[in-house]
Amino acid sequence: MKFNLFRRPQAVAAAEPTGATTVTMAPTPAVISTSVPETSGSNNTEINKNDMFEEIKSKFLNEIDKIPLPPWALIAIAVVAALLILTCCFCIIKKCCCKKKKNKKGKKGKDGFNMKNMQGGEKLQDDDDDEGETGLTEEEKEEEEKEQEKLGKLQYSIDYDFENTKLTVGILQAADLMSMDSGGTSDPYVKVLLLPDKKKKFDTKVHKKTLNPVFNETFVFKVPYEELGGKTLVMSVYDYDRFSKHDVIGEVKIPMNTIDLGRPIEEWKDLESADQEEPEKLGDICISLRYVPTAGKLTVCILEAKNLKKMDACGLSDPYVKIQLLQGGKRLKKKKTTVKKNTLNPYYNESFSFEIPLEQMQKILVAVTVFDYDKIGKNDAIGKIFVGSKATGLGLKHWSDMLANPRRPIAQWHPLQPEEDIDGQLASLAAKK
Repeated sequence: MKFNLFRRPQAVAAAEPTGATTVTMAPTPAVISTSVPETSGSNNTEINKNDMFEEIKSKFLNEIDKIPLPPWALIAIAVVAALLILTCCFCIIKKCCCKKKKNKKGKKGKDGFNMKNMQGGEKLQDDDDDEGETGLTEEEKEEEEKEQEKLGKLQYSIDYDFENTKLTVGILQAADLMSMDSGGTSDPYVKVLLLPDKKKKFDTKVHKKTLNPVFNETFVFKVPYEELGGKTLVMSVYDYDRFSKHDVIGEVKIPMNTIDLGRPIEEWKDLESADQEEPEKLGDICISLRYVPTAGKLTVCILEAKNLKKMDACGLSDPYVKIQLLQGGKRLKKKKTTVKKNTLNPYYNESFSFEIPLEQMQKILVAVTVFDYDKIGKNDAIGKIFVGSKATGLGLKHWSDMLANPRRPIAQWHPLQPEEDIDGQLASLAAKK
């Protein structure tokens, strides 16, 4: 046995082609014959792969050589392309991760609720449906929180004179008003009107930097008793702002058919959040601007207006237009058109000229106000606009088009805005100087 063991390795290592060895070591040549072709085949495949790689490499290098760019440019393009690919991959991975996090949160909520359903049965499923229907978004919750904030309270008095058919409303004082300014205070005043008539309204004096103003002011509405039932008294508390729109703090609404006018009333009421009304449509006005630089002459032509707000009881207005030339907040000149009776769509075609040197054109503003003429009382402003180099929107565009086209009249329609808003904008422009 020892002899045979020592002999086998010699036969494999020597692999002598003798007859004895082939007889005694028959399995050995079979192993050798099978192993030799395998190694040769693997060597051939490796050679073929190397040849293919070299061929592809040579073709790639030949194609690169054909490109009419220096090597540094090719490297730069490759780097940029790699960065773009990496950025895209990063964005995709980030989005996928975010979605997974959201799904996990959602699943946690759902699983927790399902456990409750397991314990509570069908009753909790009904509660789930109710909560789904009445569920509030974050914005709605914020609005509810704002509404729950205390806005303050107002003390007022109401007295009706049956003999003279006069309703006297007294604004006495306010307390614990919500602060609207950054300093923790407000500049409150009260606006009083008797709806649905918005034309006649009264304002108290403004009290600066206080949350507990004392007004002690009275206002009189002449209204027949039989008409009072369909009216609503509104007392709105505002925070005065010199350079922007006044913010409403809160309001008190009293339907006149819900109170007893047989005796004077004096009471406190909590302010409620005011309804956010849509901006009232005041109408549009069409004006034409023309400037001649050599003569230093600006011509403003009031062409027409349309869809003006109804200011009279009959549902019409008696409109006329006032033009003001302003510089640095000061009025230099003013002109006005004729009055057009009983119309909401007046046609004027009236021109007005102003002498303005070219160097002053950048400092000038033109304010245009539409008024409703009233023989007895004060003429009420329907709406207002202004144009100039310091205007915005259509006012600036119209002025720029006029300067870009000297000696040519440029016409443009402008939507009328509340007089208070335009006056606030003009005051802020004057203050910047």
